[in-house]
Amino acid sequence: MRLPTRKSEKLKIHHDEGPLHITPVGLQKIKDELADIKSHQLPQAIEDVKRTAEFGDFSENAEYQEAKGRMRRLHNRVMKLEEQIKRSVLIEKSQVKTVQLGSTVVVEVEKNKKTFEIVGPHEANPVRGRISNVSPLGSALMNKTVGDAVTVKTLQGDVIYTISKIS
Repeated sequence: MRLPTRKSEKLKIHHDEGPLHITPVGLQKIKDELADIKSHQLPQAIEDVKRTAEFGDFSENAEYQEAKGRMRRLHNRVMKLEEQIKRSVLIEKSQVKTVQLGSTVVVEVEKNKKTFEIVGPHEANPVRGRISNVSPLGSALMNKTVGDAVTVKTLQGDVIYTISKIS
């Protein structure tokens, strides 16, 4: 069954082009979400559409409109997840002693040690120590080695990070 494309969906700008750098754990999360949607959520949404369609007049049937919208959102999510899986490039831990995607970096900043994992933008979560390779700090650390210092401009001024360990 082909769902109609709404005007708002046609106007969306797609920034999801190019490879999606992701860890094996992140890829598995996407696959798990896709499997859950296909096996549980989507069949339930289809059943809801069938059930509410029996109520009659579609133009004044709010339950039907809501069920149809939920089914459309789930189909869009499935397409997005499948596209992400197609574009995914696994981040492998390398033996190279420079900072790369997948590296865990320990840096010293103002006498404190902080640990960051360099990941793709899709998996970035700075609160948990996972920074994107395109973030200001992540891009500054890329291809550096132990002992190198990088300067990152922040709102409070320049901050100097010295790399003490790469794994």
